[in-house]
Amino acid sequence: MSQPPVPQPSRRDVLRPLEMVGGAAIAAVFLGLVVLMVTREPVLAAIGAGSVFIIVLVALAMFAITLKPDEAETADIAEQNSGAALASDSTPGPLNDAGTGTGTGNGTDDETPSTRGH
Repeated sequence: MSQPPVPQPSRRDVLRPLEMVGGAAIAAVFLGLVVLMVTREPVLAAIGAGSVFIIVLVALAMFAITLKPDEAETADIAEQNSGAALASDSTPGPLNDAGTGTGTGNGTDDETPSTRGH
């Protein structure tokens, strides 16, 4: 059975991480230059620039996560989920208590009646 062709990401999707890193780098260079001009201490400027780079990068990534997907992304997510559901039907997974008949049925495999609650 052959796999369907994997769609290639658009150029915008490929460059999105570079936009975040670039924006964080611009903010870091700006702050580093300001601190260097004010204090004339390169170590303090480097520490400030590194800190701002990390903070801005994390903030941009968190803002990107909160964006609501458009119709094309929603369709792509649904397509990926349906493919994962088909793959999980044929792939054996871990046995659960309901399928084996050997478990206690309470979902706690590491507890025995004598150790429960202690």
